[in-house]
Amino acid sequence: MFFPLSPRRALGLARGLALPGALVLIAVPAKAQERMAPCVQPDSVVVRGNKRMSLATIRADAGVTRGDTLNYRVLQRALRNLYATGQFDDLRFSCDVDQATGHSTLVLLVTERPLLGQISVDGTQVISEGTIRGKLDLPAGKPLDPALVARAVTRIDSAYRSKGYFLASVKVDTTLHEEVADLNFDINEGNRLSVSGVQIIGADKVSPGDVTKAMKTKPEGFFWFQKGEFDEENFAGDLGDRIPKLYASHGYIDFLVLHDSLLVDKDNGKGLVQISVNEGRKYRVGSLEIVGNRHFSTEELDRYFPFAQNVAFTDKVMGMFGKPAPTVNTFDETAWDDATNRVRSAYANEGYIYAQVKPVIERTIGADSLPMVNLRWEIDEKTPATVNRIEIVGNTYTSEACIREQLVILPGDVFNQDRLIRSYQNIQNLNFFESPLPPPDTKPSNDKGDVDVIFKMKEKRTGSVNFGASAGEGTGIGGFIGLDQPNLFGTCKRATMQWQFGRYNNSLNLSYTDPSIRQSRISATVTAYHIQAQYVVADLGQNVSTGGSIQFGFPVFNSPFTRFFVSYRLEQAQFTGGIASRDSTINQGKNTRSTFGLQITHDNRIDLPFASAGSLRSFTAQFNGGILGGSATFQRYTGELRNYTTIASFGGDRPGAQPVKLIFGLSGKVGGIVGDVGAFFYSEAFALGGTRYGEQLRGYEEFSITPNGFVPGTNIQAQRSSFGNAFITTTLELGLRFNQMFYTDIFFDAGNVWADIQEFDPSRLYRGAGMGIAVVTPLGPLGLDYAYGFDRVDVFGRPAPKWQLHFKLGNLF
Repeated sequence: MFFPLSPRRALGLARGLALPGALVLIAVPAKAQERMAPCVQPDSVVVRGNKRMSLATIRADAGVTRGDTLNYRVLQRALRNLYATGQFDDLRFSCDVDQATGHSTLVLLVTERPLLGQISVDGTQVISEGTIRGKLDLPAGKPLDPALVARAVTRIDSAYRSKGYFLASVKVDTTLHEEVADLNFDINEGNRLSVSGVQIIGADKVSPGDVTKAMKTKPEGFFWFQKGEFDEENFAGDLGDRIPKLYASHGYIDFLVLHDSLLVDKDNGKGLVQISVNEGRKYRVGSLEIVGNRHFSTEELDRYFPFAQNVAFTDKVMGMFGKPAPTVNTFDETAWDDATNRVRSAYANEGYIYAQVKPVIERTIGADSLPMVNLRWEIDEKTPATVNRIEIVGNTYTSEACIREQLVILPGDVFNQDRLIRSYQNIQNLNFFESPLPPPDTKPSNDKGDVDVIFKMKEKRTGSVNFGASAGEGTGIGGFIGLDQPNLFGTCKRATMQWQFGRYNNSLNLSYTDPSIRQSRISATVTAYHIQAQYVVADLGQNVSTGGSIQFGFPVFNSPFTRFFVSYRLEQAQFTGGIASRDSTINQGKNTRSTFGLQITHDNRIDLPFASAGSLRSFTAQFNGGILGGSATFQRYTGELRNYTTIASFGGDRPGAQPVKLIFGLSGKVGGIVGDVGAFFYSEAFALGGTRYGEQLRGYEEFSITPNGFVPGTNIQAQRSSFGNAFITTTLELGLRFNQMFYTDIFFDAGNVWADIQEFDPSRLYRGAGMGIAVVTPLGPLGLDYAYGFDRVDVFGRPAPKWQLHFKLGNLF
C-alpha cells in the first residue's frame, strides 16, 4: 500500500496527531462526566490495537490503573506521556460498561507508528545523493515521525534554494510492509531560477544601471553566457558588501538597504529581484588630521592621502584601463580604506608590524550647510620588530640551504613586509613545491616584539623524462628524448640532456648549472652541444655546430635581483646549402668562433613562465675574434626590457585556488653589431618577422622584413641581405593569465631591422596587432598567434595589409 506524503500533508498530520485525544479531553469534564460516571473509577483498564508495544509498557507510560479517580487532567497527562514516546500515530480513550454486572472498563485504543525501514533518493543531479542524505536526519529502525519527514523536506528545499533552484520540488512516497515503512524521496530539481530583471527602488543619485553593474546578481541577457542565474550567496554579498561599497565610493556613506525581495514566477521559472534603498546624503572631504606619528613625518604620510588636489600620474595611467581617478571633493570610502592600508604597509616595511592605524570619519556640516567629513588617522606606532629566526618547514627533499638562498629577508633584519613577500615569491618561483605556496607565518618570538618567520611548503616531483614529437625553431618535425632535473640531489642544481632527431634535426645538448658554488653566491653553468639542423623556413640552409660554453654569475652588491655574468664560448660551425648555395660570398667550410661575453640582468618577475608582475632588464655584450682567435671578428650588443603589472584579479578565494589575472605588459629589445659576423650571420645577425626564427614581429612572414624593406609574397626565400646588423622590436600586450599553464592576450608589435647600426631609426617601424594563446604542454610551450600586418605592401609597393597566422612549438615566449 502506498501513502504519498507531501510536505504540506506531513505537516498537517503532525499537527493533527493529538486532535482526537484533545477532543476527548475537552468533552470529559463537562457533559460526558455524568454519562461516563462508571469510568470515573474504572474497574479495569485495557489496551487495544497494540502490536509492537507490550501492554505493561503502555500502561506504565500512561500511568492509569484500575480504581484511579479519573478526570480530564489525568487523561490529558496520560495522552501527553504516551505521545511523548514517539511510538503512536493516534490515541483514544473510551468507556465500556457491562449492563448486567455494572462492571466498567477504561479502553485505550492505540495506533502504532510503523518503523522506518529503507530510505531511497531519486532525481539528484545538481546536488549529490550523499549531500541530500546528510540533510535527512531520519534514524532507521525507529518509529517514523511525520514531523521529522517534513523537516527533512524543508532542509532539502533549502539546499536547492541556496543554489538558485527555487523551482525544485520533493515528493515523499511511503511503502508499508509488516509494520515497516520504506521512504522514497523523489526530487524534481527543475531549472535554476533565472533573474528576469533587477529593480532598484529609491535609486536617484546613483543610477540603477550602475547599481546593477556592481552586483553579481544580474538579469539574463541576449548572449548565451548571460544566464542570469540566481545565487543566494552572491545576492547576500550584493546587499551586504558590493552595493554599499558602490555608494560609499560616491560619498553616500549613510546608505541603507531598506528591503529586498525575490518575486518568483514558478510557471516560467523566472524571478524578479527588488531592492529598496535609502541613499542618504552625499559627503564631501573636509580636513585631514594625523596624530601619534613619530617615525614618519606628517608630510610623509600626507602623500598617502587619496583626496589631493593634483591627481598622480599613476592614477591617470590606471584611468586609461577603467579605474577612475580620485575625485577631489567627493568622499570615497574605498579610496580612504585603501590609503589606510598603504599607511599600514609603510609602517610594516619599516619593521613596525604592531603599529595600529585607526581611520576615523567624523561627519559634520560645512560652511555652505552641506554634509562633509573630517578625516583622521590615529596612529599607535609601538616598537619596531626584528626578525629573530626564519624556519623552513616541509622540505623533505630540497636542502634548506638551497631554499635560504632565495630569501631577501634575513635573521637580524628589521622586519620588512615587501622583502618578506619577495622571499615568498622567490621560493614559489623555484617551482619545487606545490602551488600556491602557503603564505609565510609570523609569530612573536620574545617580549621585545621580535618575530619568527615560518615558511611552509610541500614537495612535489621535479625531475622529468620526456619523449615524443617536436617542432619549432624552423627545423621541421622530428622526435626528442629529454632528461631534466632542476633540483638535482635536492640542492637546486640543474642537469639537462636533450636529444632531438629527425629528418631536419639531429642535435644533442648537455647542460649543468650550479646556482651556488660551494655555498657561495656565485653560480656556474657548463654546456656542451652538437647540432645538425636543416632550416626549412625560407630555405635557410643547413648548419652543423659543435661547441661548449662556461658561464659564471656574480651577485651585485645591495641588489638582490641583479646578477653579473661572465662567459666564454668556443664553437666550430659549418653552414651549407640554402643561402650559402645561392650566395658565393658565404664560406661553406668550417668556421671557428671564440666568444667572451658580459651580461648584467635585473629580474624580479613573478609567476613565470607567464609573468604577472615585476620586470626584466638585461644588457649583453659579446666580443668575438681578435685576440680571442676564430674566423670572425665582431662585437654584438643586445638589450632587453620587460615590464608587467596586474590590473585586476578574479577568483582564487578558495584555499589552493589560483586567481585569474588581467596583466598589462610592455617589452622591448634592441641590438647592434660592430664588425663582420662572416659565416656566422645565420645565428648572430638579426632577422625579423614571424615567430619561428630570429626576432619576433607578428603579422609578417619570417624574413619578410629586411634592411631594404618589406618583401611581399608567400614563399619567401631567405637571402644574406635578409639579415641586418641592427634591430628594434617592441610589444604592448593585455593578457589573461589563467594559471602557470595557460595564457591568452591581445597585443601590438612594432619593429624594424637595418643593415648598419648607423642607420638605426626608431621612427621607422613596421606594425602588427592581433591575439594569441599560449599553453605549456609536455612537448614544450605551444603558441598560436593571429595578427594583422598594417604596413604590408604588394609587389607594386601599394598598401596591402592582411592577417597572418603564426604557430610555434618549442619556442620560449
